[in-house]
Amino acid sequence: MRLAQAGQFTFIVAMASAKPAIAQAVEEQFKVNVIKVATSGVKAKIKRTGKRRLMAKTPERKKAMVTLKPGQMIEYFKLPEKKEKKKK
Repeated sequence: MRLAQAGQFTFIVAMASAKPAIAQAVEEQFKVNVIKVATSGVKAKIKRTGKRRLMAKTPERKKAMVTLKPGQMIEYFKLPEKKEKKKK
């Protein structure tokens, strides 16, 4: 959550999504101003799963790291503040 405090949020998006479309979707969905969008492709991996250890392939994904205007936050990513325990 350190990145969220700095105004950066990560989303998994469709492989065909372009940066301007991602920025527009985030602005409309969360009512914030997007400064920058960085994307990266995550390649598929082969993993073994199940009792018989069969090989399965994880899907390819695309991650989008979105930077917001300073001072803005997405409420969905906000963590509740921890309450301090009183000592007896």
